[in-house]
This record gives sequence, C-alpha cells and structure tokens, in this order.
Amino acid sequence: MTRRPVFQEVTETVPRDTPPGGGMIDAGHKGARGAIRIWLIVLFVLVAAMIALGGATRLTGSGLSITEWKPVTGAIPPMDQATWQAEFDRYKQIPQFQQVNPDMELAEFKTIYWWEWSHRLLGRLVGLVWAAGFLFFWATRRIPTGWTPRLLTLGLLGGAQGAIGWWMVHSGLSGEMIRVASYRLATHLGLAFAILGLVAWYGLSLSRPEAALLRARRAGEPKLFSITTGLMHLAFVQILLGALVAGIDAGRMYTGWPTMGGEWIPSTIWDATLGWRNFFENPALVQFIHRMAAYLLTVFAVVVYARARRSPHPVTRGAFLAMIAALAVQVGLGILNVLHASPLPLALAHQIGAVILFTLILRARHHARYPYETSVRGTVR
Repeated sequence: MTRRPVFQEVTETVPRDTPPGGGMIDAGHKGARGAIRIWLIVLFVLVAAMIALGGATRLTGSGLSITEWKPVTGAIPPMDQATWQAEFDRYKQIPQFQQVNPDMELAEFKTIYWWEWSHRLLGRLVGLVWAAGFLFFWATRRIPTGWTPRLLTLGLLGGAQGAIGWWMVHSGLSGEMIRVASYRLATHLGLAFAILGLVAWYGLSLSRPEAALLRARRAGEPKLFSITTGLMHLAFVQILLGALVAGIDAGRMYTGWPTMGGEWIPSTIWDATLGWRNFFENPALVQFIHRMAAYLLTVFAVVVYARARRSPHPVTRGAFLAMIAALAVQVGLGILNVLHASPLPLALAHQIGAVILFTLILRARHHARYPYETSVRGTVR
C-alpha cells in the first residue's frame, strides 16, 4: 500500500468530473411528478366546476328532476318525445312536482332536467379522468414512491361522492319533502370540498422535488402552520353551514344587514315544535349561525394574517395576503347575497368565492409548512 504524503490534496485522488452521490431520498423512485401534477390540476378544475354546477342545480330547483340513478346508462339523455314524456311522468310522481310545480309543462321540465343531467355527466367525467390518469401512471410505473395510496384515495372518495349524491337526491323523492334534506346536501358538498382540498394539497406538494420539500420543512413555521390549520377547519365548517342555508333557502329570508328582520337576534330563532331540527330546518337559526360563523372566521383570518406578516419568507407573506384579499371579497359577496335575497348570479359567485378562498387558505398553509428558501440572491424555487 502506497503511503500518501501528509500535505497531499485529497481531491487529487478523485476525478473532478465525478458527480456527488445522492442520499436515500435521491435513490428513491421519483416518478413523473410533473405529469401527475398536470393531471391533478385538470382534476382540480373539474371538481371546482362540479361544485359550481352543483350550486346552480340546487339554486334552480333542478336537483330532483332525474328520479333514477343509472351510473352508466343514465349518461344518455332522452332522445325522442316518448322518452322525454316518460321522464316527465316519473317527475310528476314526487312531492316537488305535486306541491311546487303542478303547472309545469314539458318544455319547463326539460330546462331543469338539463341542469341535473349536466351535473351528473360532469361527475362521470371526473371519474373517468381520475381512472384514466391513475391507471396510466400505475401501469407505466410513473407514480412516485409513497404516492399510490394517496392517488387511489382520491378515486375511492370520488366513488363515495357519487353514492352520497344519490343518497341526497333520494331524500327528496319520497315522503313530504319538496327538496333534498339539507344535512345530506351539506354532507355532499363537504365531501366535494374535501376532495378538492386533497387534490390542491397534492398538486402543491408535487410542484417541488421531495428532497426540496424536506429541506423546506426544516425552515417551516410550525405555529403559523398550526393556526392556519385551525382557520382551514373553521372555513370548512362555514362551508357546511352555507350548505344548510342553501338547503332550505334560508339565504332568501331575513334580507337585512347587519340585523335580521330589524332584530339583532330574530324572535323566531327557536321553534319549540321543531326541537333539535331547528338547526337544520329553522331559517332564522340556520342563517343566524352562518352569519356568526362568518364574523368569527373573519376575525380569526385577520389574526392569522397579522401573524403571517412577520414571516421571514416573502412568498409565504404573499400567499397570506392573497388569502385575506379573497376573504374580503367573499364577505362582501355574502352581504350582497343577504341584501338581494340570493339571486342566482350572486349566489353562484359566493359559492365560487368559497372555492377560491378555501384553496388560498390551503396554499398559504402549505407555504407555512414548506416555505420557499430565500437568500440575498432572491427566492429559491
């Protein structure tokens, strides 16, 4: 064995063009992160459109126009007059037609039918896009290590969403109900937002390499992440409360603001005959709770934003600024809806605003945990 001089440079024994070896993370299967992220962005847009179209279907009273659940053959709409008449005859058998629309003609029925059919067709498209993408990435072994269960979960939740959608619709097809049960509507909308949130979070996580995320997490802000998580949960509860409001058209009652019918606390806030059902069926109580939750959410968001302004990361501060701006717009839309008894355009804008706000809260939360590194040369992305 040749003895090396004491002052010999170590680098002399290693070729200068030899690349450094990677660690365990670099040795793992990276997969097609960019391609999967694009697929998730497409899914996000489709789910967001599904939420908006579902809101329009509810606000136009179209949700009960299709009285059967046919996941496959139901994709084909009526193609002739006889089929249209058969669909209309089935609609005539439910309480909504008998009590709300007894004078409806076939031409009017077609209008509400197309709303519900479009909503269901878009749901099928979401399922097909997920299935095609997942099977392709799985079969070609392009899914990064550890991501298969997460992407599979999206599909399972989507399937559950279809079943819950029918469970919701079925509540308005029998008995004395003239619309779907509000708590089932809230369940349906809540799961839609849960799916949307997961898709958004996964897309954000795939925007950077795994090693970069681990480095970023070491520079994360645990306290800011924690309180933003609380804000996210409160926003989710407010979305559920909004579904309860929409489910019984409570947004079209008590159109004053800041009072309700000239009262700070409406005298009809509790109906003894309803008992616990006041929380789902009493418009005064449902709208009052929704308003109070909105005030609480606004105050909490301002507190979170004040904390985020002290973040040392410019991109993180920008994310929270976008969040608080979206909240201000959403509050304004909520007040306008109350004052104008929730006309369709304003109500849809408010629902789309909820999608934007929830997404921006998730984005800010992601930046709080995985901030972009900042140096004197600028932000490292």
